[in-house]
Amino acid sequence: MRYDGRRGGAGLLPTVAWEDGTVVMIDQRRLPFEEVFLRCRSPLEVAAAIREMAIRGAPAIGVAAAFGLALAARNTSREGVRLQAEWDETCRVLAATRPTAVNLFWAIARMRRRFDALAGAGGERLREALLAEAQAIEAEDLAACRAMGDLGAELLPAEARVLTHCNAGALATAGYGTALGVVRSAQRLGKLRAVFADETRPFLQGARLTAWELMRDGIQPTLITDNMAGYLMAQGEINAVVVGADRIAANGDVANKIGTYTVAVLAREHGIPFFAAAPVSTFDLTAADGSAIPIEERAPEEVTEIWGRRVAPEGVTVRNPAFDVTPSRFVTAIVCERGVARAPFAESLRALATDPAKAAASGAAARG
Repeated sequence: MRYDGRRGGAGLLPTVAWEDGTVVMIDQRRLPFEEVFLRCRSPLEVAAAIREMAIRGAPAIGVAAAFGLALAARNTSREGVRLQAEWDETCRVLAATRPTAVNLFWAIARMRRRFDALAGAGGERLREALLAEAQAIEAEDLAACRAMGDLGAELLPAEARVLTHCNAGALATAGYGTALGVVRSAQRLGKLRAVFADETRPFLQGARLTAWELMRDGIQPTLITDNMAGYLMAQGEINAVVVGADRIAANGDVANKIGTYTVAVLAREHGIPFFAAAPVSTFDLTAADGSAIPIEERAPEEVTEIWGRRVAPEGVTVRNPAFDVTPSRFVTAIVCERGVARAPFAESLRALATDPAKAAASGAAARG
C-alpha cells in the first residue's frame, strides 16, 4: 500500500480508510522516515490511534471515529438493550480521546443519529447503514477540502508567499487538506510563489508532516523554526498566513495548534492577512467565544524529550497545552466549503452554517 492524500491515483490509500472490515490509517508518528499503516480491528484500537496521535487533525479524527463506530456495529452480535449499552460505551470511549477538536464530537453525534434511526432494525441492515454513513462523512470531507481550497486560493495575493502553522493538509483530513488545500489550489492556479512551514513544536507536525506531504506533491516548502516567522514577515518574505482550525467559536475565535495565536499577532503587526480554513463541521456555534473551548494539555515528555532523548533537566516544571485560541479580531477571514466568512463573524458564520441560500451567495461573492 502507498499513501497519497491527494486522492488522485487508483489503488492509493487515503489518510484513513475502510478496508476489508478494518480501519486502516497511515501512522503519522513514524513519518517522515517510514510509511507504516495501522490496521485497526476494533473501535478500541481506533480510539488508541486517535489518543496517541497515530492519526491527528480535526477532520481526520472525525472520519476515523465514524469508521470506528461502523467497526463497532460490525463486530457485535448483541441486540436490543445490550446493543444500545455497548454502542453508548463505544461512543463515550471515542469521545474521550481528544477534547479540543469539535469534528470528533460532530462525527460521533452524526453516527449516533443514524444508529438511533435504525437501532430497531439491528443486524446487517444496521451495519450497512452505519458503514455508509461513515463513508459519506469521508467523501464529504474530501469534497469540502477541495471546495475551500479553491475559495481560499482566490483570496491570496498574486505571487503568494504563504506561511502555515502545524499540519492542516491531506494528513489532517480525508485528503487534500484545509490550509494546505488552499496552498495546493494556489499552486494549481499559478498564484503560489513560496510556502513557509513552521516546524510546530513540540510534536513537529510542520517539520515532519507538512514538509513531507508538500514535497510529495511537488511543492517545495521552506521549513523554519517557530521563532523565525516575525523576522521573515519584517523582511517582506511572507504576505499571507493560512492555518487550519480544530474548533471555531460563534464569534470567530479560532482554536488551532499551539503557536497559532503568536503567528496571528505577528501577522497583524506586519499588515499581513490571516486566514483560517476549516469545514463547517469545525464550527461550534454553541461556544459563544474562545473561552468556552476546552484546551487539551498533553504529556510533559513531548516537551522534555525529542525522539526519546531528554533535552531538559530532570524535575523541571512543564506546561504543554496542545492548542491556543486566536481572537477573531486577528482573523481576516474564515474559509469553509460553503463560502468565506468575514467580520462580524457571529452573523457570517451562522449564515454559512445554517442558511444554504446565504452560503451560496457568500461563495459567489468570494469568487467575484
